[in-house]
Amino acid sequence: MSTITAAITAVGGYVPDFVLTNKVLETMVETNDEWITSRTGIKERRLLKDATKGTSFLAIKAAEDLIAKKNIDPATIDLVILATTTPDMPVASTAVFVATNIGAVNAFAYDLQAACSGFLFGMSTAAAYIQSGKYKKVLLIGADKMSSIIDYTDRATCIIFGDGAGAVLFEPNHEGLGLQDEYLRSDGVGRDFLKIEAGGSLLPPSKETVENKQHFVFQDGKTVYKYAVSGMADVSEKILERNNLAKNDVDWLVAHQANKRIIDATASRIGLEDDKVLVNIQKYGNTTSGTLPLLLFDFEKQLKKGDNLIFAAFGGGFTWGAIYLKWAYNSAN
Repeated sequence: MSTITAAITAVGGYVPDFVLTNKVLETMVETNDEWITSRTGIKERRLLKDATKGTSFLAIKAAEDLIAKKNIDPATIDLVILATTTPDMPVASTAVFVATNIGAVNAFAYDLQAACSGFLFGMSTAAAYIQSGKYKKVLLIGADKMSSIIDYTDRATCIIFGDGAGAVLFEPNHEGLGLQDEYLRSDGVGRDFLKIEAGGSLLPPSKETVENKQHFVFQDGKTVYKYAVSGMADVSEKILERNNLAKNDVDWLVAHQANKRIIDATASRIGLEDDKVLVNIQKYGNTTSGTLPLLLFDFEKQLKKGDNLIFAAFGGGFTWGAIYLKWAYNSAN
């Protein structure tokens, strides 16, 4: 019996219709298009404006897109993992609600939270379930409604984040394709540099926490940038070394879309030309758990069976890592 590897066999995605451009942000906070573009690479981001809809709406849309394109029966899905930083509710798992609504009636489901590294860590988790031989179809979704936790009077954060979701299906592969290696890291030193201070067990919601805006994202931009640049570049280089990959062996860099300068620094460290780096940050901003699958969603038609992909991400906590994956199919045009 051949060794089972875990391969991505389908991709789906969804972004809301409403576009928040840099020009509009100029009317909201003290900033301008040139400043935002030069420092982040972001030109616009998508927002889910309907206050009655949460992250589950985005996740369901992305999953439904995948299911329709793959033409699969959702009842055959064994497990649904939702990587998210913005669950619908603090206690009731958003993944469970998503699984029920997409018809994955035979799946168990749960949320995974590792900030912007959530989808990357979810890839490791989904692959482990497949490689164990216990499950055949694992649906991994990365979705975040970041607009729900952003203070749109804070120019340090409101220019960066957007809403969106992407989904991938992991299935067994016997050709040696799929996930090849991973190098995942974390360090609690980052706890105070990128966070939402209130709303958890340490500082429960109160009149004071709301008035003090402690339920919005806080980011020490310079510190996070410094750690992210070194962290993503280090793990990407490490994963190449561990697998004896030269830069010419890498077909695509699939990097978390937090800042174009961080993406460029990561590509430079491993010697990749721009045409091997997938980038859509200019359209969506940082969708947190959604960035990696949305890259696959946008560029799926360019990916060829056997292509070597290097995934890299960095998130609050701190969490970061890299994954080496061989693409398993040619997309129909």
